[in-house]
Amino acid sequence: MSIYVDSWLIGSATMDSKKLALLCRELADNRKAEDIVVLDVRELSTVTDYFVIASGTSEPHLRAIVDEITDNLRDDHDLRPRAIDGTLHTAWVVLDFFDVIVHIMRKEVRERYDLETLWGDAPQVKPKKSSRKSTKRS
Repeated sequence: MSIYVDSWLIGSATMDSKKLALLCRELADNRKAEDIVVLDVRELSTVTDYFVIASGTSEPHLRAIVDEITDNLRDDHDLRPRAIDGTLHTAWVVLDFFDVIVHIMRKEVRERYDLETLWGDAPQVKPKKSSRKSTKRS
């Protein structure tokens, strides 16, 4: 499924929802988010296609992950979240990009709400292996 975002609300951009979910995963990884999971909930939810779930270790770490995702999607793809819920103080921030919902939370909050078990029937989407060559020295 592709998402279209109204320009007056969040910029005019179209991106395949799976591609967006994997891009959000990659951006979270850029800021060393932990235990990043992408769940395909298309068969289980009418609200969204994918969940991206990631953990941060502190309030500044959560901020860095949120900023990496929102800044890069805005600057490089003209995409902005439809809504942002939660705060850094609550240790759980949700970025709603229509067909992709990104959950960024502290480990203890993630363990308490256990979204992976709640959505346990959803298959995980694995990122494609990087095609970078190893740079080991001999």
